[in-house]
Formats: sequence, C-alpha cells, structure tokens
Amino acid sequence: MDKALFLAAADAATRSYSPYSKFRVGAALLCGDGSVILGTNVENRSFGLTICAERSAIVAAISSGKREFKAIAIATPDSTYAVGPCGACRQVLSEFLPPDALVEFGSRADDIQCCTIAELLPHDALHDLKT
Repeated sequence: MDKALFLAAADAATRSYSPYSKFRVGAALLCGDGSVILGTNVENRSFGLTICAERSAIVAAISSGKREFKAIAIATPDSTYAVGPCGACRQVLSEFLPPDALVEFGSRADDIQCCTIAELLPHDALHDLKT
C-alpha cells in the first residue's frame, strides 16, 4: 500500500466537478517512470457524458505519452466506506494496467482497501488479446 499515492488521490478529489451527485472522486496513477498523473471526476447534466476520476487519470497519462503503469489510488472522501471503481473504470483499468498492478481505494487514509487489477476484474480475457 502506498499512502502517499492515496493522499495524492485525495488531493485530486478536491478539484472534482460534481455539482449533481456531490460525490467527489480523485485518482492518482503511478506511472512506470515513477511519475504520478492525477484525475478527478467531471460531471455533466447528461450523466452518460460524465467521466470518472480513474478514466480521467488514464486519459491524461496516455495524452502525456505514458504507456506503463504500476498502481492507481482512488479517493472517495464523501463516502463513509471504501468505494471501488465502477464497472466501466474496471474495464479501462484492465486495458492499461497489468494484472498484478495494485489498486487501492478508500474514503480516508486510515481505511484503504487494496487489490490487484486481476482481483478487481477476474476472468479478464482482454490481456490475452494483446499477445
């Protein structure tokens, strides 16, 4: 577990644009070169156009030329418990992070859940398609 990575995600959550749900989410993506790319949720009146923090971080990293990722931390400070990534984010994370990459998520730094991408999205055949 990387508490500093989670704290970076919590900081990113403070920049959330979530006027509809009032549910802030921040993500901190640890890249292969050691850099950290942040993302936050950005809502829209048309909820289908909302982007989650995890996908925001992935898109920013890919746009910056990053292609290797080691871990991601997700902070949900408006929740009373650790909230894992939604289904769409699980799919995107499994596209870009290796199966053994660490995923940590929580509502606060003293209540962080940890798992790997493989545990988050079991029986993922997408990695087989890349070979």
